[in-house]
Amino acid sequence: MISQKAKYALKALGTLAEEKARGGGALTIEEIATRAGVPKRFLEHILLVIKNGGIIGSRRGRIGGYQLIKDPATVTLGAVLRLIDGPIAPLPCLSRGAYQRCEDCQDEATCAIRRAFGDVFAAYLLLIESMTVEDLIRVNELPAPLLDSAISS
Repeated sequence: MISQKAKYALKALGTLAEEKARGGGALTIEEIATRAGVPKRFLEHILLVIKNGGIIGSRRGRIGGYQLIKDPATVTLGAVLRLIDGPIAPLPCLSRGAYQRCEDCQDEATCAIRRAFGDVFAAYLLLIESMTVEDLIRVNELPAPLLDSAISS
């Protein structure tokens, strides 16, 4: 499950991507909070983390604020989730960047839990690494998610 902080980050990035697509400039924290429907008090810290990650930039002054400095089509949802929430693997032994052997595992090669969750995680990774911030602003143009049909069954 993604955190509320990650949801706010994605909403803010979607707002900044929309502004960039319109040819607009930097947005203040207040403008981002209002447009994205995100509480301002959480947004400052989130934007700082995203800025330190090299996705957005900021400038001071009368026309200051935050703006995307990367092409939204190159920023994957997986990259944002890792930046905000840290490792996203369901098991430490499946993590790319924070691998740890499970304490109770005798043999990773024959671990049924690792294999089952590994397959699910691989499918998840394929999806979130192929979806970008640009997709967030075009989401209504995309086909209905698989989840809609899975939930209604």
